[in-house]
Amino acid sequence: MKKIIFTGGGSGGHVIPAKTIITEILQKKTDVEILYVGGKKSIERKIIEEMNIKYFPISTGKLRRYFSIENATDFFRFIFGIIQSVFILARFRKNSLVFSTGGFVALPVVIASKLLGIKSIIHEQTAVAGLANKISSKFCDQVLISFEKSKENFPSEKTTLTGYPVSKKCFDEPSFPIEIKKGASLAGKGEKRILLITGGGNGSKLINDVTKEILGELKSRYKVFHQVGSHYETEFSKLEDENYIPFGFTNSLVDLIKISDVVVSRAGAGTVMELISMGKKSIFVPLKIAQKNEQFHNAVEAKDVLGSEIILEDNFNAQSLLSSVNCFDSSPKEKIDNKASDKIIEIIFNEVKA
Repeated sequence: MKKIIFTGGGSGGHVIPAKTIITEILQKKTDVEILYVGGKKSIERKIIEEMNIKYFPISTGKLRRYFSIENATDFFRFIFGIIQSVFILARFRKNSLVFSTGGFVALPVVIASKLLGIKSIIHEQTAVAGLANKISSKFCDQVLISFEKSKENFPSEKTTLTGYPVSKKCFDEPSFPIEIKKGASLAGKGEKRILLITGGGNGSKLINDVTKEILGELKSRYKVFHQVGSHYETEFSKLEDENYIPFGFTNSLVDLIKISDVVVSRAGAGTVMELISMGKKSIFVPLKIAQKNEQFHNAVEAKDVLGSEIILEDNFNAQSLLSSVNCFDSSPKEKIDNKASDKIIEIIFNEVKA
């Protein structure tokens, strides 16, 4: 039986594309075993274990481009992660392939696959490549990218533009009831316009604080769904009422996006590509400290395709958010058929057969 060992995580941006590909592989193939190597306490562990996929946790350390005492301790965690990965992968060397969606947890796994002679493929989600994937590209067999701009970051001879794998759910009609969180679901859209605000799976303190400041004004015009992140869920749950539903993380975000009249979000690659695929204009607040301003470049892609709006963090405040939300032209655009998942799965199976 063929074995595909997925890795990648640290944020939803790395694990969600892996989840999308895994779901489609399991729907199409029966002669495949899916395994996952990820962090011990990272977001990917919860998501993957909920899919009943065998999960192997490893130690990991972040690679920083600036001086920090943590660089020393994280270096040893990184080395230990490579050793752990070697022992894990050694058990599955026959008819196997490593597929990485990036993040620092994935780097030890890709290096271990090279040491063991196991083929590996990495996928870069962002327009500006991350450091972990740049290093991984030295050890892997193929690099798959979501944006043409990413080509400049990788060896041309092993790089292929596939696009970003969005869930097939993006092209279906919303499925009611939409379960937002335990004890909160949406039976139908209702008469009031819907505003979705999301700072991503980990939340955004900046977006949360500004939203709280003008929550009264927002609720007067909208039913507000607010992804605050798990760390802030307790704080914001005290504000919940019939027109304001805060939540940490939900598997129903795509359906929420479909029914929303206005979407305010960060500009992670996954969110941007889902919005583009659904033809959904939105208001982006790119994360300023993202590596090489990658979220800004992601948002520019959506602006060019759909006419989405961008508010830089330096200009993001109660006044700018309220003005943008109330004046936003939310007329939908054409959906864009996204075949990235099919392309990626074809490449995976061509490699695992070779």
